[in-house]
Amino acid sequence: MILFSSPEPLRWGALDLPLFGLGKDWHGWGISPAAGFSLAQDGERLWFLASRAKAAASHPEARAGKFLPRLWEHDVAELFLADSASGRYLEFNLAPNGAWWNAEFSAPRIRLDGANVAMPGVQTFAEQAADGSWVAALALPLDVLEARIGYGPQTRANVTFILESPAQRFLTATDLGGGEPDFHRPDRFAPLQPTAIPVF
Repeated sequence: MILFSSPEPLRWGALDLPLFGLGKDWHGWGISPAAGFSLAQDGERLWFLASRAKAAASHPEARAGKFLPRLWEHDVAELFLADSASGRYLEFNLAPNGAWWNAEFSAPRIRLDGANVAMPGVQTFAEQAADGSWVAALALPLDVLEARIGYGPQTRANVTFILESPAQRFLTATDLGGGEPDFHRPDRFAPLQPTAIPVF
């Protein structure tokens, strides 16, 4: 999975990152418009950017910057980061309006902590257009990621979306295998591939 690297600090409002589009759902059926995402890293933070040119059905209690469980019951973008050695992984949910949630797992669907505890230092950003199009971002502190899952060159990742709520459709950037939709398959996450941000 491409991870754009920046020698300079990245900041919301000046993010000029290429987006990767997801135009098919879990079952291979087309979805329009496609969902877009990007991952980027500067010296202090990992950025997860998600967008779609269509109005979203967000959790009714979702508010910008608010930590809120169960965002996945409505439209949401998700980032998974896994430690290949230990099998531990993190899940981050990002609502189109900037609400967010996170959890840490020791194995597939085995939570390390049953309580909903926000990871420290996380920032979120979001913009929504009059037609409902949206773009949102999570900025995650690298030092906390390193402490939690040994974040580094060996980290594996996946980006997923849940869209079209309540008739939910599931999208994944990495092939997680067949069967019913299940994003908790860390053994199938993709290695991060640091790449310079292209200049156009």
